[in-house]
Amino acid sequence: MGTRSIPRPTSGADRWFEIKSQIHIKLLNTLTPEQLKSLSKLSVRDQIADVVEKIIGEGQVPMTIAERDRLIEEVLDEVFGLGPLEPLLKDHTVSDIMVNGYDNVYVERFGKVVETNVRFKDQAHLRMIIDRIVSNVGRRIDDSSPIVDARLDDGSRVCAVIPPISLVGPALSIRRFGKKQLSTADLIKNETITPAILDFLSACVEARLNIIISGGSGSGKTTILNTLSRFIPEDERVVTIEDTAELLLQQPHVVRLETRPMNIEGAGAITQRDLVINALRMRPDRIVVGECRGAEAFDMMQAMNTGHDGSMTTAHANSARDAFTRLETMVMMATQNVPDHVIRTMLASAVQLVVQTMRLTDGTRKITGISEVTGVTEGVVDMQEIFTLERTGIGPSGRVLGRFVATGVQPHFMERLRAYGIHLPASIFAESQTLKG
Repeated sequence: MGTRSIPRPTSGADRWFEIKSQIHIKLLNTLTPEQLKSLSKLSVRDQIADVVEKIIGEGQVPMTIAERDRLIEEVLDEVFGLGPLEPLLKDHTVSDIMVNGYDNVYVERFGKVVETNVRFKDQAHLRMIIDRIVSNVGRRIDDSSPIVDARLDDGSRVCAVIPPISLVGPALSIRRFGKKQLSTADLIKNETITPAILDFLSACVEARLNIIISGGSGSGKTTILNTLSRFIPEDERVVTIEDTAELLLQQPHVVRLETRPMNIEGAGAITQRDLVINALRMRPDRIVVGECRGAEAFDMMQAMNTGHDGSMTTAHANSARDAFTRLETMVMMATQNVPDHVIRTMLASAVQLVVQTMRLTDGTRKITGISEVTGVTEGVVDMQEIFTLERTGIGPSGRVLGRFVATGVQPHFMERLRAYGIHLPASIFAESQTLKG
């Protein structure tokens, strides 16, 4: 389903917004906001229809039946939802919604960003929708706190920014929360991963290796983390820690923790580092951090080094080596008295595997490399690539051409896999699979 093309009265879009505002005001004159909340959408729809018929009867504007129905639906969206964004939120092909000011809205579909014909009446209209989003989760946005992260009822992640931070007026970004979690079969069909790589990664999870999933924004890190978590045995206790809850672990014994921002008085914030420290007291078998982005990396690495094997997290980085550089920087944020070489040694000891993800130029998301961490030599972290994606060009349809390749290198932790009763065939480290293109 694409973005709905909205029929407009002949007097123009501004007139259309004016009529919607009139209907909304008349509705509020009849019913208080508290009464609206207690009524069903169907009963309010009937009252909106009566107001529309009255406006038409007064001869204020000629309307077709299609325009009349569209007007009723849009007023309902204003009353019960997020106004002009509702059609996009109902469109399951939309993965991201980006509002760059009241009259400039883009969406991402199938990895491609396209402009829409959606617009708000003005900046005040957009600000009203943003206020509705943040107030529903008990947060606020104003001059003293112009940036807010929130979550919609369906789990979608929201970031709102207002002036003076935003120079284009109120801005909004919504990362959709998919109603259908991608299965391993979906990932293989989409060529995000190959069956051989999936077998390898599932074995690494079962053998309790510590794994970092690295990649850029929107590259599929959380999807891969969700996928790998399915291979955690059901008899293990898992604690998840996130800024905004997105993980969907299937195990029965899961404790989900989420950060909390400071309150109006500037107090009461609970950070990811607070949660990691607390999680260590909750007898976890594994800790899964949605994304390491600050001082919590130090406590996460310590946990990985002190008996909490099999833990996983994600990090924003363009390569496996960049991921280690970022982690090193984050650990330094927590402790400035530890020498660099000690931090690198601690990180190399904590992490056994780095999975690199990327959103390619054709919009597809793929695992582009899997690297084993083997130690530190002369202050440099040693890594060896086990699998890689070799890109060879662009096909006639615009699809990226290339192949998934096993480098032929067998990881040092093969003995550990065998100790867990996992026996991978040697052929898995010599396979390749060409992209369909």
